[in-house]
Amino acid sequence: MNPDIKVAEPLANYKLKVEFSNNEVKEFDVAPYLDKGIFAELKNENYFKQVKVAFGSIEWPNDQDFSKDTVYLLGRSLKS
Repeated sequence: MNPDIKVAEPLANYKLKVEFSNNEVKEFDVAPYLDKGIFAELKNENYFKQVKVAFGSIEWPNDQDFSKDTVYLLGRSLKS
């Protein structure tokens, strides 16, 4: 089982810096999803910055979300 997300910080170019419950830190690139259905709304940078952690995953106000598994498996490790 992958660790829960503790903190999600929006960065430039539709990336997120994500800290997990096991203290790993990863960068998750949302850009590849921006042309897919409900994720198009994330192109608005002010809206993108409204990301929050909920139930160990990340979400935005209008029901866009990414599971902790997706973010953990596809995120790029950063030195903590």
